[in-house]
Amino acid sequence: MNAPAKAPGRRRIRVLIAKVGLDGHDVGARVVARGLLDAGMEVIYTGLRRTTDEVVRAAIEEDVDWIGVSILSGAHGVLLPKLRTSLDAAGANDIRILAGGVIPQEDIPQLQADGVAKVFLSGTPIADIVDYLLKETAYV
Repeated sequence: MNAPAKAPGRRRIRVLIAKVGLDGHDVGARVVARGLLDAGMEVIYTGLRRTTDEVVRAAIEEDVDWIGVSILSGAHGVLLPKLRTSLDAAGANDIRILAGGVIPQEDIPQLQADGVAKVFLSGTPIADIVDYLLKETAYV
């Protein structure tokens, strides 16, 4: 977590943190958002109970590199693929998706096949998320 979130002459990594669907618990999303901010990234938090269309619009308007979705409701198998499809339909296939929360390990391969770049399970250290974003964001 010691690496800068911005390379010289480049913009900072931009991440939109979203709570999609009816899930009303956002402590984890806020903890991750704070950790990414502390690492020097730009973070936009959409708030609770957003639709996939709202998240896609915000991601495009904010010109983000990543969307991080926190899901605790069990709707990950429907909402995350829908988010990827909506991004692609809007011409935003360069925006990548991270997921976190309560997601069964056995669901991860299908989510990745559906376009989720990485799934971070509950309890993942923030440093692991930061390291992943630094490594996987092309312009850093």
